[in-house]
Amino acid sequence: MPLTPIAGAVPPACLLVATPDYWDDACRHLSRRDRVMKKLIPRFGEARLKSQGDAFTTLARSIVGQQISVKAAQSVWGRFIQAVGGSHEQLRPADVQAMTVPGLREAGLSARKSEYLLDLARHFHDRQVHVDQWQQMDDEAIVAELVAIRGIGRWTAEMFLIFHLMRPNIMPMDDLGLIKGISVNYFSGEPVSRAEAREVGEAWAPFRSVATWYIWRSLEPIPLEQG
Repeated sequence: MPLTPIAGAVPPACLLVATPDYWDDACRHLSRRDRVMKKLIPRFGEARLKSQGDAFTTLARSIVGQQISVKAAQSVWGRFIQAVGGSHEQLRPADVQAMTVPGLREAGLSARKSEYLLDLARHFHDRQVHVDQWQQMDDEAIVAELVAIRGIGRWTAEMFLIFHLMRPNIMPMDDLGLIKGISVNYFSGEPVSRAEAREVGEAWAPFRSVATWYIWRSLEPIPLEQG
C-alpha cells in the first residue's frame, strides 16, 4: 500500500498543497476504456490525490515509516523532528547532516535507518539529486536518482512519483495492495500474475497512477495523501 502517512497538523500556507490538473481528464479516459473503472470512480465522488510539503521531508518520512506501524511511525517521526530541530512539514538536509548515528538512535531510529537518513541528507546537500530538474526529467531517470540513495528502493521511488510529483502514468508492480486490488476487482479474488496485472494496466495508460489510486481506495476507502 502507499507510503505511511504521518498524521499531524494542517500544513502552513507557505507549503504547496496541490491536486493534479489532469485528474478529471484521467477519470473520463479510464471510464471510457475500462468497465471496472467506470463503476469504481463514481464511488469516491470528488476525492482527489493531493501532494504537499517538500521532497526531502517526504522521503525522510518514507524512510522513518518503513516496516513499522502507522502509530509507531508517528511517534518516531515526532522524536526525530525534535532531535534535529526541524518541523513536521519541512525538514532541512543540513539539520539532519548535523546529527550522528548515536544521536538519531536516541530518537528511536534503528542504526540502519539512521544511516539511511544521513545518506539522504548527503545526497540532497551535495545536489546528487536534481530536484530543480525533476519536472523536466522522465520517470525512470528520477527513479534512478532515488534508488541510488540507501534505504530507497523502486517501490518507494514509485510512491514518491505518484504522491509527491504526481506523475500520471506510474503502475507500481511491486505494490501488494495494487495486486490484491486487481485480483478483487478484475479476477473475483483469484490469484493474479504480474503479466495479468500488466495487461489490466494497459487499458489504464496514460493514467495508470490514477487507476492505481482508485484501486487502493477500493480496498481502503480512506483519503490517501502523502505530504
